[in-house]
Amino acid sequence: MIAEANKVVSISYRLKVDDGETGPQPFEEVNESTPFHFLAGANNILPALEKEILGKAVGDSFSVFIDFENGYGDYDENKKVIIPKANFKEEGKKNKDILKVGNVIPMQDDKGNQMRGEVLKVDYLGVHMDFNPPLAGFDLYFEGKIVGIRDAEQEEIEHGHVHGPGGHHH
Repeated sequence: MIAEANKVVSISYRLKVDDGETGPQPFEEVNESTPFHFLAGANNILPALEKEILGKAVGDSFSVFIDFENGYGDYDENKKVIIPKANFKEEGKKNKDILKVGNVIPMQDDKGNQMRGEVLKVDYLGVHMDFNPPLAGFDLYFEGKIVGIRDAEQEEIEHGHVHGPGGHHH
């Protein structure tokens, strides 16, 4: 069986990231005992990475360099915003636990799109947040191996992502 659309593909990989200054640094390692599962052909992963994996079989390895333009895009200063503290009140109480520097908070914009923002600082102006993807502006080096391929279930295909073990991994 090969990796193709509507198959659930499980991969192990090492990801190194390069900010253009220090050279590639290890960022994430996913080992074979707890692989990452994705639904092929459903835009679950970066297109440039998926392209490298499609057509391969279990046991095949892959290695791919993705520059930031084909990864998570350039770092965008405009995605740093200040949000009034009042927006974070729950039942009239300030939610101090949430507003810790470094916390990543799921939010939605006015169109209802899900976004994740990292708290940079909190001051008298409000909550300073950064909505850039964590790897915006980084070149990515993936090295990995295909550890499993199975047919996706109809429901997974309809929903566009994996359910069950390794499912809902965003």
